[in-house]
Amino acid sequence: MFVLSSGMLCLHLRMEWFGTFVENNRKELCMRYINEFREGDTVSDVYLCKSKNISKTKAGKTYYSLILQDKTGVIDTKIWELNNGIDTFEQMDYVRVEGTVTSFQGSLQLNVRRLRRVKEGEYMPQDYIPCSARDVNEMYKELVGYVNHIQNIYLRQLLVAFFGDKEFAKKFKEHSAAKRVHHGFLGGLLEHTLNVTKLCDYYCSQYPILNRDLLITAALCHDIGKVNELSDFPENDYTDEGQLIGHIVMGTLMVDEKIRGIQGFPVKLANELKHCILAHHGELEYGSPKKPALIEALALNFADNTDAKMESFIEALAEENRQSGEWRGYNKLFESNIRSTSGPMVK
Repeated sequence: MFVLSSGMLCLHLRMEWFGTFVENNRKELCMRYINEFREGDTVSDVYLCKSKNISKTKAGKTYYSLILQDKTGVIDTKIWELNNGIDTFEQMDYVRVEGTVTSFQGSLQLNVRRLRRVKEGEYMPQDYIPCSARDVNEMYKELVGYVNHIQNIYLRQLLVAFFGDKEFAKKFKEHSAAKRVHHGFLGGLLEHTLNVTKLCDYYCSQYPILNRDLLITAALCHDIGKVNELSDFPENDYTDEGQLIGHIVMGTLMVDEKIRGIQGFPVKLANELKHCILAHHGELEYGSPKKPALIEALALNFADNTDAKMESFIEALAEENRQSGEWRGYNKLFESNIRSTSGPMVK
């Protein structure tokens, strides 16, 4: 018969207690990500304060309106009571908050009761930078494949001048495509550019009238201005140059500068490429200095708009899945009440 010694019994009981403690406190030991929030949840964790605005209610009472962020997304946050439980903090600070998740006009909102600015070492920076779900290096390899298949020697030289430059490549891979609307995450600019290029490649297979080299080059370059329009993570906000000039004109100027360094680059081809970039938003009210006058510019506008809208809808559905109910209310971007498609029928 095997008998536990008092020392072994003590160790056994300690291990059993520790296992129970870990199981009961698993949520406290792991970070609570924003995409896990559900209406009614109580939250106590550290987040990046992406923005901070001081506002007043209709009754004249001061409150804070924040945007909190982690790598899975952002959430609109309100501090209604500015009492002793709210420490001094600024935008881009990491803060520990305690509050409750509510719903307002179809979107989740965090109401904070207590807030404390945290120090370096109390958080892991990588938990607060949203990233593409796809492998960045694999996407860039695929993008370079499109560069290598360009037949026109001038357009290929132009693309190599950008995407063959290690410094530019690093910045391009690590940038977002937007502040919030679509692909607003690390690798988002690369993912969006690759998607638009694939759509343009498909258009070329369906419509032989399209000049493939021109359209693919325009697709690859259409948003390069965003590397300077938006700041690096974790800020991912508009730069002064971005506010004043915008990525469409900035990208066109970047292309023009590279073209001037390529001897013999045809003037007409240069103008056609720059026109495609200038017109890729399609309408003047959407920020394009020109409306499409070439069929390649029209195709690029369709591809850009398709990928931006599809990704925006995907992100809206991800937000929808965090809330109860089937219909999620009015979506401003799509000007419609939206929901997920019903699942496949099971026989």
